[in-house]
Amino acid sequence: MAHTKRYGQYFTPQDVAQTLVRWAVRRRKDRILDPSCGDGEFLVCHPYSVGIEIDSKHAATARERAPASLVHESDFFAWAEQTHERFDAVVGNPPFIRYQGFAGDMRMRALKLAKQIGADLPQLSSSWAPFIAGAATLLRQGGRLSFVVPAEIGHANYAIPLIRALAKSFARVHIAAIREKVFRNLSEDAWILFADGFGGTAQYIELSILDRFEASADPPQPLRRVSLEAWERSRGRLRRWLLPEDVLTLYEALEESDQTYRLGSIADVGIGYVTGANDFFHLRPSVTRALGIPPELLKVTVRKGELLPPASNLTRQHVRNWIENDEAVFLLHLEAKKSLPKSVCAYLTSAAGRAAQQAYKCRIRDPWYVVPNVTVPDAFLTSMSGESAQLVRNGTGCVATNSVHVVSLRNKRSYLPLQQAWGKTLTRLSCEVEGHPLGGGMLKIEPREAQRILLPKPPLGNDSLVEGLLNEGVMTMRQWRHCSK
Repeated sequence: MAHTKRYGQYFTPQDVAQTLVRWAVRRRKDRILDPSCGDGEFLVCHPYSVGIEIDSKHAATARERAPASLVHESDFFAWAEQTHERFDAVVGNPPFIRYQGFAGDMRMRALKLAKQIGADLPQLSSSWAPFIAGAATLLRQGGRLSFVVPAEIGHANYAIPLIRALAKSFARVHIAAIREKVFRNLSEDAWILFADGFGGTAQYIELSILDRFEASADPPQPLRRVSLEAWERSRGRLRRWLLPEDVLTLYEALEESDQTYRLGSIADVGIGYVTGANDFFHLRPSVTRALGIPPELLKVTVRKGELLPPASNLTRQHVRNWIENDEAVFLLHLEAKKSLPKSVCAYLTSAAGRAAQQAYKCRIRDPWYVVPNVTVPDAFLTSMSGESAQLVRNGTGCVATNSVHVVSLRNKRSYLPLQQAWGKTLTRLSCEVEGHPLGGGMLKIEPREAQRILLPKPPLGNDSLVEGLLNEGVMTMRQWRHCSK
């Protein structure tokens, strides 16, 4: 499993590989490339194939399974820098390695190659995006590509320069969104990308919306044609076009209405503080008493979203319950210029303190024991949610770690209108549209996404037709992230 994770190898079902090759191949002698061929599943579908595979065991298997194909054991990006070969089509299932594991010389070569078709990908890109951009540089005029891609293509920031570059390089860019899982054993959803007419320019993104993958001789008919202008206005996110057309029309009308506003227009949303050594800085009440830590050097903190109550207010009773249960909810909050009591000095110089001081975040700050950006927000917003995102008023003076988002109202605004608006169906739908699936049915909302959440102004109407459409939208988006609630 570690080997699979290292190389991002999740092999493609046979019917998917056969279908993508059918879409890409026009003539019997078309020459195709799979830039990360794995065990050769795509190569066996067409005799005039070339595969690149970095793993020697999989390269050997691919040669056995597809003896008519040419398999190079190599880093694709290094091979692509040297080759003069060009292909009629590129196909495959590129490795999915998140940016933390996709590093070093390989990443540098990958990003450099991607720029050749105008895809200026950020350093934090996962591996699949430069694989696709890089493979496109090896196409002949009029060539095609068809790839299995993560559903991240519908919302990830780094997918935006990739899609822009494809639209400038191909006459047709077609994405098939698939609701049911292509890879049954993975939490990650997969969609399909098909591009045709290399050397041309696309005016829109074709979007097919499918409940499940079905083998076919040709790409499915697009349900939507999303203009590049509309896609750019959505900040390069295709997720909203998964909504039924009448729901999307309503949502977009509400975006333009003077009866709605964005959360970011009244509040700042950010992450909580980062200690660098949570177990050291977060203490149980029993430990603070045993160590003799003065109460004025401690702040009660929300360490994780699960601590937040289902109610819309965090109260002193909730805090008392945490303390009675001896939860580790006290943050050791020290200031740089104040003298420290002996009990705190003893804790800082203990074995646990010396270990914490070596943690990266602690090493790079001076003094190491002062946790920065500790603020008391007006509310807490769950960053990962099941049924719906929670906004919980901070009626206690608590602080929070970066496991939850902190919401601070501007200009001493009243919290009540925001609290009332948060429970409305429009807000719940907007959380689904502006956030994104994380896997396992979870909804993830980043701070920049939270700023975009759409809220209704008072008076808060209750038109039954509008409510029905908004509810339909909420249920649709929850189905797409596999939330059964």
